[in-house]
Formats: sequence, structure tokens, C-alpha cells
Amino acid sequence: MRGHSILNNAGAHVRVVAAHVVSQVLYAGRSLKAELTIARAEFPDSRDKALLEAMCLAVIRHRRSLEYALSKFLKKSVQTQDSVLHCLLLLGLAQLHLLKMSEHAAVSASVDAAKQMGKHSRAGLLNAVLRRSLREGLTISSDFAINSNHPDWLLKQLQLDWPEDWQTIVQANNEQAPLWIRINGAKIVRHEYAAMLDLEGVAYSTPTFAEQAICLEQSIAPMRLPGWHEGLLTVQDVSAQLAVAGLAVKPDMQVLDMCAAPGGKSAQLAQTPLESLVLLDIYENRLQKISDLFERLQLTSNHVQFISCDASMPLSAELPQRYDAILLDAPCSATGIIRRQPDVKWHRQPKDIDQLNTLQWRLLKNAWRYLKPGGRLLYSTCSVLKAENSLLLDSFLKQNTDASALPLDAKFGRVSGVGRQRLPGEDGGDGFFYALLEKYSNE
Repeated sequence: MRGHSILNNAGAHVRVVAAHVVSQVLYAGRSLKAELTIARAEFPDSRDKALLEAMCLAVIRHRRSLEYALSKFLKKSVQTQDSVLHCLLLLGLAQLHLLKMSEHAAVSASVDAAKQMGKHSRAGLLNAVLRRSLREGLTISSDFAINSNHPDWLLKQLQLDWPEDWQTIVQANNEQAPLWIRINGAKIVRHEYAAMLDLEGVAYSTPTFAEQAICLEQSIAPMRLPGWHEGLLTVQDVSAQLAVAGLAVKPDMQVLDMCAAPGGKSAQLAQTPLESLVLLDIYENRLQKISDLFERLQLTSNHVQFISCDASMPLSAELPQRYDAILLDAPCSATGIIRRQPDVKWHRQPKDIDQLNTLQWRLLKNAWRYLKPGGRLLYSTCSVLKAENSLLLDSFLKQNTDASALPLDAKFGRVSGVGRQRLPGEDGGDGFFYALLEKYSNE
């Protein structure tokens, strides 16, 4: 009995922490990824970590439909008076109806969580709501936006941009993304690493269109994969891997990575013996993480410069002023990676797209001034919104007579303006846009 009580208390604490995480994300505008990173550190047991993440992701992904269903069980919303209790109620519904957890585990531990929070007077309400939901099920709204668990503005924009594909995008956004890894081509080839996975009994698949990509068919902590500490692999979605493939750098080139963090593409670039590689990011701490990644992957960095600066402004005179190839993986709405970061749906607003467009334009113009005649620039985003992608590139080409778009083949997705677009879930990858530009002399 004593051990049972301890077990219940532990389960309740996971739900207490989850309620605070969800509240911070939905009502304080915090990043789900950042909050989960902090929260997971509280739990030494990997099963608690996994439960915490699964519950939080379920609520953030299905927020609107859960809130609609909850409203049918309450005479008066508790959201404004007590956002954490509101989130605990959502978590209870998610456990029962989305994660399909046992009634006892979900209800009992959730009620205990309310008590742990000091909300003893609310424990009865929580118990009543969850048990009623078991009897009656969750009410489904007739509003598609609510059922799709997307904000109205984003749903309308997806319908405008992708009239034939928006429903597929919405569905993919609400699904769990697979784990993709990229093999460090400087140390090993894919079939050799695949043999290591076979020995470990790890199920996987390998796409034909990305030679260093492997998709794992089960959830596993990357650090537990063979060769992680030896630098044989890194985590990177297959769509993100294609950006560097599109730029196709060659040995002895001078290359600029304009917005280098988090560093996966920078590491790809560094696998080629370049004359120089300049990595820019506005935040020093993110450059340090890239440096740490290079160290783990055992990539030579004596030809690499890590520069903290605003890449939309003129570069320091101490840096090379002309580059053979430039990668501009621009800051964007992240609407192509919602399945990985579902809080994007709730944090982004229409005004953000206008602000991002301004920044993207400034970055593109600044990158262009440092590209050699005959050089190539690969512009990419993890967005599916045309304002950030094809429409922006169309405007740039009209205003820059020394720029022309080069074709990219079908592995980069469907044609979208002068570039190509991969939609979320296609071939298991994230939503990504790519456009390859070449600079020529007007003389």
C-alpha cells in the first residue's frame, strides 16, 4: 500500500509538471521545446519523461477540439481564473481520449495532481468532468477549424495557398513526425551505418533521394544509437538535408552560411573540403552549440569561422567579401514543421508573416551583394506559406536583373513559382521550400 501511494504521487507529479508546461506554452507564449527541456530534467526515469512529452504534445496538437469538448462539461470556464487547472483538465481529457490511457491511471493521478497543487476544492470538479467524459465521450464541433485544431487565420491561408492540398497539410500537422538522422559522410557511408542498426535490431528505412538520410521506425533517444558519441550521425529531417544537396558545393569553394543555427546544414557543408566556410548567427550561444556539434562529429574546423552578427547588415571587412556559394536558410513562420513544434500554430499571428517577410527580404538582398558573379545562392525555409517562399522570390527576381532561377529536380518537391515545395508528411519529411539562384554579370 505504501509503494502504491508513492507510485500514485510520482504519476501525479508528472501531471502537475505537464499542466504548468502547457499553461506556459498556451498562455505565456513560451516555447514548448524549451519548456519540455527544462521539465524533463526533473525526472530521472525515461518513462516519466516520455509520458510528460506525450501528454503535452497531445494537448498542444489538439487544443481547440479539447477546449470545445471541455466547454460542454463546464457551466463556467475556469481558464481565466485558473489557467493551470484548465490545462490539467485538458490533460485529463487527452489521456483518456487521445492517448487511450487506463481510466484509473488518468483519472486518479489527475485528481491527485490537483491535490498536489493545493487545489483540493477543485479535485471533485476534475474527477466529475473526466468521469462524465468517459460516459458521454467528447462532443465534436461542426466548425472545421476547431476540429482541425488550427487557428482560423492559418487555416484560411493554407486554403488560399494550397487549394488542392490544404487538408493533407492540416492532417499531417496533427501527426507525430518520425525521427530522421543523417549519416556523417566524412566518417561513414549509409550502408555501413545501416549494418550497425541491423546489429542493434533498430528498424529503419532509407530514401533513394537523400543519400545520407535514414528514417527510424521506432522512438529511440538519439544518444542511444550506435556511433552517436563517435560522431557518426546527427538528427536532421530529410527535407532539411536536401537544402545543402541543392546548393551542391564543391571542394575549394568559399561558402557562406547566412543563418547557421542550429547547425545541421553547416555540418553538412563542412563535410566537403572547402577553402573557407563562414557561419553567421545573431546569437553567440547558438554558434557555440554549432561548434559543439562540429566537435562531436569530429569535423575539421580550421577553415571555418563562427561569426556572431546580424546577417541582414553589411559583413565585417575582415571577412571574405565574395563567395562562390551562399546558403540562406531564412528565419520563417516554421509552418512546415508544426508536427514537430505544434505550439507554432498558437504562437504565430498574421502580423508575424509581414515582419518575417521584411527580414527575409533584407537577408536575401544582403546575401546577394556578397555572391560572386557565376555564384549560386540556395534560399530555403521550413514554411509552407507562399508569401515567405515563391512570392518573395518572384519579387526578388523582378527587382534584380542579375539574378536568374536555376531548376531543381523533383526530389525537392512540387514546382512552386521559381522554386520547389515539399509539404509536411511527403516521404515522411517536413514542409520545406527551396529556390536556387545564380548571379551573372550585367556588364
